[in-house]
Amino acid sequence: MDDALRPFDLGATQWYVLYQLVNAGPTRQRELQRILQVERATLSTVVIALVRKQLVEQIPDSVDQRQKMLRITDVGEALWRDLPDLTQIHAVAFDGIGDEDIETAIRVLRTATERLEQRQRTEQSRRS
Repeated sequence: MDDALRPFDLGATQWYVLYQLVNAGPTRQRELQRILQVERATLSTVVIALVRKQLVEQIPDSVDQRQKMLRITDVGEALWRDLPDLTQIHAVAFDGIGDEDIETAIRVLRTATERLEQRQRTEQSRRS
């Protein structure tokens, strides 16, 4: 996936954000975090990059001004049309694997990542 996206200066999470916005329309950033199951800081970094590239825009939610809605821009839609279809990667990788198994794998990997990040922060604090 990364190899296919590299020529377009996109990462996998950026692609997933664009995919969601193209297929579901404008989405609250908080909802997107839940859908993609990523940390808030990770999603914020991805969104900032997409906004900087003018592929996505952040707009205040009409119901709750504190919330941010994400919407794909015309530039983002044009790029999306040029991107290769990567949905088959997901189908090939996860075909025949049940949703519960996928959710378990995500939970285990997320926990492991959080533990490693916490350890790294602790070690950096000790050095300071």
